[in-house]
Amino acid sequence: MVDPERVAMVRAAMPGGEVVEDLVEVFSLLADPGRVRIITALLEGGEMCVCDLAAACASRESAVSHALRLLRANRVVTVRRTGRMAYYRLADSHVRLLLDLALTHFGHEDAQTARKGPPDPEAR
Repeated sequence: MVDPERVAMVRAAMPGGEVVEDLVEVFSLLADPGRVRIITALLEGGEMCVCDLAAACASRESAVSHALRLLRANRVVTVRRTGRMAYYRLADSHVRLLLDLALTHFGHEDAQTARKGPPDPEAR
């Protein structure tokens, strides 16, 4: 049986269509291992150039540069230019918070699994 009051409250609190589309786009950016490595490198290393990011991520500079273009277009990273060099960093504390929470979540999950031991195949 549907609870119309609860449904109305939830619908009123949900983000609008444009915000949902923006969220989908940002989360889809995080669905690529190379981009996640780049974002994590920036989380740990702060501002970095393409060549340092490529070395840190064990990737080609062209692949890192392409990924950075996508991340920059979606306001995940920003760039600072000094002469011919470009230095990238996470766009703001919100991106850092999102990454920190995701890493903490998976670290917490891994720690819980380690304490419990491997899943019991008979439990299915």
